[in-house]
Amino acid sequence: MSHDHIGVGRRVLDIEARAVETLKDSLDDSFSAACDLMLGARGRVIVTGMGKSGHVGSKLAATLASTGTPSFFVHPGEASHGDLGMITPDDVVLALSNSGETAEVLAILPVIKRKGTALIGMTGRPQSALAQLSDVHLTVAVSEEACPHNLAPTSSTTAALAMGDALAIALLEARGFTPEDFAMSHPGGSLGRRLLLKVDDIMHAGEQLPVVSSGTSLSEALLEMTRKGLGMTAITHDDGTLAGIFTDGDLRRMLDRDIDIRKATIDEVMVAQPITIEPGHLAAEALQIMETRKINGLMVCDMDHKPLGAFNMQDLLRAGVV
Repeated sequence: MSHDHIGVGRRVLDIEARAVETLKDSLDDSFSAACDLMLGARGRVIVTGMGKSGHVGSKLAATLASTGTPSFFVHPGEASHGDLGMITPDDVVLALSNSGETAEVLAILPVIKRKGTALIGMTGRPQSALAQLSDVHLTVAVSEEACPHNLAPTSSTTAALAMGDALAIALLEARGFTPEDFAMSHPGGSLGRRLLLKVDDIMHAGEQLPVVSSGTSLSEALLEMTRKGLGMTAITHDDGTLAGIFTDGDLRRMLDRDIDIRKATIDEVMVAQPITIEPGHLAAEALQIMETRKINGLMVCDMDHKPLGAFNMQDLLRAGVV
């Protein structure tokens, strides 16, 4: 028996896309009120929900926390057995229930109300008990589930997930949350490395920095490059400022010229006034410069143009920046 899997998949996506589109058109002042409540909270946003709504709520709490709104998820069943102690009057509770009648959620509402904790309800039924008891209600009603029996939560969970993302991003923008702020919450991820790592963290400095003085023979400069293993060397003036740079690529290009390696000085073949970067800049910025200029290495110089360190593309690769 043949099944039209692709056709079914497209039908499901069409139904869920319409649900989100309808949700967009239904946004009203309640959405702004919910954002204001969460922005004004002196405590945290506590998200709760059962079943599929709980899974969506757990994801929403994680999204809020990583985008600048302190938040965590509390299971309503566990809340009835002690976890309600996590909730304070300074918090805001965001409760998810498609029916608005989930027993485990309704069971903890009296305590939440008694604490004076603000309550935002997210349901598919504005006349439900949760909706009526909420300080702010967000409607995530859908006309149909993608399930052919109209039973399995599909469109409804997609709508709740999309509404949660809309809340999180609205709060992110209101807080002026930056990519650097996001990276602070994700120091172990590749984004964190890209946004937090500075050139100072990866550069070779001190005795590891390849450097020769102006007037040095080309052969000696090549030995310095070999010893330090970065595929380049800095050339400095007598006052320590950068005069130029010489790289493996320059050596290959030099072989096409009529130059005697044994007699030439580094000044004859170096690249004067090379591209450099100052300390404190992000490694991601350095990567962009290197890719744009099509260079494999970069010197780090201070404000007086004295070399402090050097790194190459391999260093960026090892650091996870690339």
